[in-house]
Parts: sequence; structure tokens; C-alpha cells
Amino acid sequence: MSNERPLSALPSPLARALAFVSILIGGLSGGLIGYALVDIQYDGSAQWPLGLGILVGSVASAAGTAVVAILVLRAIGEWRSIDDR
Repeated sequence: MSNERPLSALPSPLARALAFVSILIGGLSGGLIGYALVDIQYDGSAQWPLGLGILVGSVASAAGTAVVAILVLRAIGEWRSIDDR
């Protein structure tokens, strides 16, 4: 029997879980920053601008974090395929 595993670019489950958690943390941080920015600049009594700041900050920050996480996971897959050669 051979202990060789088939070549795969799929990252480990731990790496994927860490990437998912980092995206969640990035979204939370972006939401807090968006809320703070709107809270500092807006003096009105309506609450929807604060909610919009949270939404835009969360989505933008989570999207940016997701791009970085995907690039890191792809790099890990490439490094693993190079090491297997």
C-alpha cells in the first residue's frame, strides 16, 4: 500500500475555517467602522443612516477580506503542489 494522497488544490478544513472566521471578523470590524464614521458626521435624529453605514462598511470590509482569504488559500494550494513534486 502506498500512503500517497492525490494531488489537490483544495486547502485543509482548518485553513478554510480560519478563512471563514477572518471574513466574519472583517465584516464585523467594517460594520463598527461604518457605524462610527456615520455617527461622527451625522447629527440628525433618523437611524437609517447609521444602519446604512453599518451595512456598507460590513459588506465592503467582508468583501475585501474575502478576496485576501481566497488569494491566501490559493497560494497555500500552490505551495503544497510544489512541495509534492
